[in-house]
Amino acid sequence: MRIDVLTLFPNMFKGFLEESIMARAIKNSLVEINLIDFREFSNNKHHKVDDYPFGGGAGMVLQVQPVYDALTSIEGYKEALKIMVSPQGETFSQNKAYELSTNKHLIILCGHYEGYDERIRDYFDLEISIGDYVLTGGELAAMVLIDAITRVKPNVINKDESHLNDSFSDNLLEHPHYTRPREFMGKEVPEVLLNGHHAHIEKWRYDQSLKRTKERRKDLYKKHKGGKNLE
Repeated sequence: MRIDVLTLFPNMFKGFLEESIMARAIKNSLVEINLIDFREFSNNKHHKVDDYPFGGGAGMVLQVQPVYDALTSIEGYKEALKIMVSPQGETFSQNKAYELSTNKHLIILCGHYEGYDERIRDYFDLEISIGDYVLTGGELAAMVLIDAITRVKPNVINKDESHLNDSFSDNLLEHPHYTRPREFMGKEVPEVLLNGHHAHIEKWRYDQSLKRTKERRKDLYKKHKGGKNLE
C-alpha cells in the first residue's frame, strides 16, 4: 500500500513513522508513506497557502491552488482514493479502517486554519473525521488514519499480536487483561485464566467483553446484539 500525505508540517510525522509498528511496516515494504509539503506548490512569492475569507469572518481559509497543484503532481493521483480529514466528514471507525486497507493507493490531505476553500472538495473522494472535536491541524488525524489502516494490513502485525480481537472489531470492547504477578496488593488474577482450560477462558473473555461493552458503550452493545433495543 502507498499513502501520500499532503501537509504543511511534514516534520510532525517524523517520530510517528520512525517508531514501533509503523517503522516496521515501512522497513518491510508493507506500506510506503510519502510526505508532500504543499506549501512548496504555492504560486505566491511568500509561499502563502491561505487568505482571508470572502464575505468576511474570523480566521484564514486554505487556498485551492497549492492543494490542487500538489495533488496533481502525485503519480497515479487520479486512480488513488483521495481523503480529506475534516470535522465535517464521516466518523472514522474500525470497519472503515478495514475497508480503506484494501486500497492500493491513498492520498490524505491535512487541513489547517479556519477551513478549506470549498472548491478543494471537488478533487477529493471522501471526508473523514476522527471525532467531534477540533484540532489545530489535520496532521494528528492523518496519523490516526494511517496507523489504524496500516496495522490491519496482512503481515503488519503477527499472529501473537493479532488485531482480530481488538476492541470494535466485533462491536465489543476488549475483555480485561492480566499479567504477572498473580497477586498485587491483595488483588488476584481471576482463577479461570490460570487453569489452562481454553474453552473456559474464551467464554470468560467473551462474557467480560459483553459486560464491559454493555456498561460503557450501549451503542456498540446494541449493534453486537443485532440492533435489538436491549437494556
